[in-house]
Amino acid sequence: MDIQLLRGDITRVEVEAIVNAANSGLFGGGGVDGAIHRAGGSAIMEECKIIRSKQGGCPTGQAVFTSAGNMPYRYVIHTVGPVWRGGADGEPELLKACYTNSLKLADELNIISLAFPNISTGVYGYPKQLAAEMAIDAVGSYRSKSIRQVVFVCFDEENYSLYQQLIS
Repeated sequence: MDIQLLRGDITRVEVEAIVNAANSGLFGGGGVDGAIHRAGGSAIMEECKIIRSKQGGCPTGQAVFTSAGNMPYRYVIHTVGPVWRGGADGEPELLKACYTNSLKLADELNIISLAFPNISTGVYGYPKQLAAEMAIDAVGSYRSKSIRQVVFVCFDEENYSLYQQLIS
């Protein structure tokens, strides 16, 4: 699997599917979640409502998918990262599960290229260094049937620098 790093807006990356750092209610929100919902339009929210009606949302560490609405992707994979509470409440395992379950879902959907944001490092407060290490480890150790390229898309310079040091 080819792992790449970009700094910028995940809604503008040339891949087949993107991952959204969603909230458990799939309500849209700020940060990456808000940007994806704005770029994708109302279709994504309508599909999230259907998911909520069927299963009540998306538990932390799990992943679900919708269409990409107005964006040029096949799918948006929504995963819910953990809120950082010091690391003793299972946050590392839950964050790893976000990446692993998103990759598994991408495999089920026969996705060849996938972009990830920095899950849980915004308002959820996960330490950026620890999150970057977990993300790279989870993706690097995953054995995929279909995925050939994973792009980590960092919105801010701090995350970009951390990933750059770890990937080099």
